Amino acid sequence: MGFLVTTLIFVAVGIIASLCVTICCNRGPSTNLLHLTLIISATVCCWMMWAIVYLAQMKPLIVPILNEGE
Repeated sequence: MGFLVTTLIFVAVGIIASLCVTICCNRGPSTNLLHLTLIISATVCCWMMWAIVYLAQMKPLIVPILNEGE
């Protein structure tokens, strides 16, 4: 449930940021394309970083070794 909800939050933030850039920084087709590319790339990279960290906690590669005294 948490993965899907947070993914939808990232999608919503990406759409809102894209709309804000399109409305506020309208300087021509080339500049708008650059701004949208940067916004979408940043959103996808942030989502991927979050997803990797989230999924790594579900099935860790390194299993903690407990001592007998602990």
